[in-house]
Amino acid sequence: MATLRKALPRRLVGVATLRASIVPTPVKIKLIDMLSEAGLPVIEATSFVSPKWVPQMADHAEVLKGIQKFPGINYPVLTPNVKGFEAAVAAGAKEVSVFGAVSELFTRKNINCSIDESFERMGAVLEAAQAAGVPVRGYVSCVLGCPYEGKISPTKVAEVAKKLYSMGCYEISLGDTIGVGTPGLMKDMLSAVMREIPVAALAVHCHDTYGQALANTLMALQMGVSVVDSSVAGLGGCPYAQGASGNLATEDLVYMLTGLGIHTGVNLQKLLEAGDFICQVLNRKTSSKVAQASCKL
Repeated sequence: MATLRKALPRRLVGVATLRASIVPTPVKIKLIDMLSEAGLPVIEATSFVSPKWVPQMADHAEVLKGIQKFPGINYPVLTPNVKGFEAAVAAGAKEVSVFGAVSELFTRKNINCSIDESFERMGAVLEAAQAAGVPVRGYVSCVLGCPYEGKISPTKVAEVAKKLYSMGCYEISLGDTIGVGTPGLMKDMLSAVMREIPVAALAVHCHDTYGQALANTLMALQMGVSVVDSSVAGLGGCPYAQGASGNLATEDLVYMLTGLGIHTGVNLQKLLEAGDFICQVLNRKTSSKVAQASCKL
């Protein structure tokens, strides 16, 4: 298990895809500050997407400017195009992320363009980021299944991931967007991708629709992946993937890693408090099994 000791749980805020009323800006800022207090190494704070398409993110600049910046913690943001990148940098972003997908139909539903066109957009962002000295992370969606195309070939995932990596993304996050994957599918997909990209440049991003997120993440860790995306209280989902649940709950991930003897530097109690805070605001039940169990003790 020695190879697992570098595992670091990343954090995705997850409010972009909530179908509740728009979350007030001060609430978002407080949540992120609470997550910083908990010691998470990376907190993806917001997304510089068009408010027309994602009104929940209309306050992206206010959120990024309003949060406390803790030493040693990174606060990347999503930037779908150059306009979003420029707005993010103007608001103080030091790292950005771009996103694409393996599925042609999902790409059209999600960002209203083809896969080839999405690479052109991402390429423009990467070019601007490289000129500005801003690191870029790349997301690949639907790596274990698509709501429109069904099964996805591991070879196709490897091709898309390799292209993003060759364009300059320092890390590629492989997302099971609709949560249909199993450890076997994860193993096959990662085996294909690892033939093209160093495992040190890979991360996994598992949704928990079928209750497989933790098992899939463990498989990835056993294969050498050391970066994991997760979401406090298991918040999130995908507006273009009907029925998809949120990401792997950060509380559950930290609990598992601690049980494996992996030091994360994350204070689980403070993490649970952050999850409880946002669930109370949203008037919804946490999806974290650890949080649910802790409430009963």
